Amino acid sequence: MTDSLQDRYAPRNRCFGCGPANEKGLRIKSFVEGEEVVAQWMPEPYHEAFPGTLNGGIIGTLLDCHGNWAAAWHLMKSSGQDKPPCTVTAEFHVKLRHPTPSGAPVHLRARVVESSGDRATVDVRLEARGELTATCRGVFVAVKEGHPAFHRW
Repeated sequence: MTDSLQDRYAPRNRCFGCGPANEKGLRIKSFVEGEEVVAQWMPEPYHEAFPGTLNGGIIGTLLDCHGNWAAAWHLMKSSGQDKPPCTVTAEFHVKLRHPTPSGAPVHLRARVVESSGDRATVDVRLEARGELTATCRGVFVAVKEGHPAFHRW
């Protein structure tokens, strides 16, 4: 796949973290690589908590949105569908292990570790300059008709 999951399946999505249509958002681009979903993202100075260090809230958004796309991809494939379900975050827990430098690209890797029915648990790793700086475990759920996120893609 040459297009990111976001560009291929949700080009009009306005999510702050991963929406291609949000001109002021982070615009994460997630790609399938074997059993993982990967992304690279370049921080700007306005994403900093203080000079040279990425803001923790931005880190949380990167981990959350990237994990959500890994879950959506997995649920699509496991159900045999041709497009991913709209998924939302039920819970996620972030560990900020080391300060994340803001002057270099960050790399995200997500892997589904558990799945049943309409939900998937995903582990996400964030690395910068070759160092693991943050991790996340999240539970993501496919929403049904009547939920505000249903068919947002």
